[in-house]
Amino acid sequence: MKEKIELNSDALSLRKRFNEDAYSPIDIFSLVASSMEITLVFFPFSEEMSGICIKDENVKVIAMNSKMSNGRQRFTIAHELYHLYFQERFGKFVCHKNIDGSKETVEREADQFASYFLAPHDSLRKFIHETLGKSKGQLDVNDVVQIEQYFQMSRGAILWRLVDEGYLSVQETEAMKTGIQSSANRLGYSLDLYQPTIESRQHFTLGKYVCLADKLNQSGKISQGKYDELLLEAFRSDLVYGDDLDLVDAYD
Repeated sequence: MKEKIELNSDALSLRKRFNEDAYSPIDIFSLVASSMEITLVFFPFSEEMSGICIKDENVKVIAMNSKMSNGRQRFTIAHELYHLYFQERFGKFVCHKNIDGSKETVEREADQFASYFLAPHDSLRKFIHETLGKSKGQLDVNDVVQIEQYFQMSRGAILWRLVDEGYLSVQETEAMKTGIQSSANRLGYSLDLYQPTIESRQHFTLGKYVCLADKLNQSGKISQGKYDELLLEAFRSDLVYGDDLDLVDAYD
């Protein structure tokens, strides 16, 4: 297995490729969807599966379980980015929900990479020591809420990382695995991080596929009927029937 320092370096290099710095939290949904390299698919998989990625010489697809929390979906996308950009072999990679040492080596590497991509080592350390004014052995649940909200990571992912970095013991995390939303709610945070994708978007596609379909249609290389067919296959009936009631234009 790669050393942690190498995986952190990989995470920083990919951040740089996406024009992101080494410290700021990132909106990984927008980052990946706007890269024009990747097709991002929301799909309600079974509970045990967090996501899938597929790649060949011309295609990069990430599909994440839209029934999982927003925070866990972010971790899944980052995990799949490791498969897409740092594994030489092509193919399909199916990733399971658990984050622990029972996975095969490449999956453990992808989990570690995902954690570093969302919260690089120095960024996490700076936030804990300078923003929170805490050090190892001093974190409580309020600190954990602030960390997960800042880096937009799920409770499971952030606890795993804090144990891995030595900030918390396994025993200390047990009491933090329940009352997750209430602990964030009483500190005044939005609960969006802990919620699944809204039902109307649990089947949805963003990114390269949608853009390519539009280009083919605009250039006249495919008929309107074929364009509509491609969009419906990608769960984008909103673009075919104009049924997206959430879109309200405003010029600010």
